Amino acid sequence: MSVVVASVVAPPPSEAAARAGLYRRTLWRRARSLLATAFFEALAATGRMHPAASPRRHGVEVADDIPYGPHPQQVLDVYRPVHRPKPWPVVFYVHGGAFHLLSKDTHWLMGLVFARFGYLVVNISYRLAPAHPYPAAIEDTCTAFKWLADHVGELGGDPERVAVAGESAGANLISALTLAACQRREEPWARAVFDSGLVPRAALPFCGMLEVSRPERFSQRRRLPRWIDGMIHDASASYLHGHSATPGPATALADPLRIMETAATLDRPLPAFFAPVGTRDPLLDDTRRLAAALAARNVPCEARYYPGGIHAFHALVWDPSARRCWRDALAFLDRHMR
Repeated sequence: MSVVVASVVAPPPSEAAARAGLYRRTLWRRARSLLATAFFEALAATGRMHPAASPRRHGVEVADDIPYGPHPQQVLDVYRPVHRPKPWPVVFYVHGGAFHLLSKDTHWLMGLVFARFGYLVVNISYRLAPAHPYPAAIEDTCTAFKWLADHVGELGGDPERVAVAGESAGANLISALTLAACQRREEPWARAVFDSGLVPRAALPFCGMLEVSRPERFSQRRRLPRWIDGMIHDASASYLHGHSATPGPATALADPLRIMETAATLDRPLPAFFAPVGTRDPLLDDTRRLAAALAARNVPCEARYYPGGIHAFHALVWDPSARRCWRDALAFLDRHMR
């Protein structure tokens, strides 16, 4: 009788180390996502308990969770400034969260602020990465904007006075949306926006990550804390999951800044931009590049740099710099929308 002894061949040390490294990075990414989500959801829920957070107190009515698509995350809220005369100027708002976090519900404050000052606000959620990588978020943004184009009149909005706004990842999405409204593109969801004829009069990308490819560029320019660098890489890896991290035509609208920096011809002029960012924001360079790209195209751009401001500092409405940023943003809208 012969005995056969099965042997288990271990993977080469380099392969085992690579697997272990990937596992550790995945765990850290999930941990950062859970912590960030818990923090911002708690902050949003706590803020809603303040008496000043009541929409009625400001003459605003809110219609919640209106579907614009079949997926549970394809919903939006509409804020209506009912004590102002119609038709209302419109702000279409897209939340941030590194493409894989948060929702319209964590960003109710943005909707309320704009509505309080007389704007009809459409505040959207969209499918999140990495379960729904590129182009899901921009596709949903375009689909929701097409929904607005189809309903703006019945909502009481003025189709001639529409602005798009968003922060961080949302700034990326509204910048890509603006390009879709101004450039005939091959993507069917982008072409639907162009064909709708609804063109933003103003764009407000707050502290944007305007190029998702090449996340290493931020730490190459200046040293970043490891956890911040990790969150920037998380955003890129999540949104481009299944795609190459190298910029290319397959993911062109993940990098709207790169399109604006080229000599690509647009079929309609870009609107005026208001681009605020804090000087301590690790994404600061993208706003600087945006200002330079728009200047080269002779597009009006007010790039504002707020000393000491961290990423998304404008959400900290008790901070004097945040209040100044909101005043500047509303003044910009007033000049271009009223």
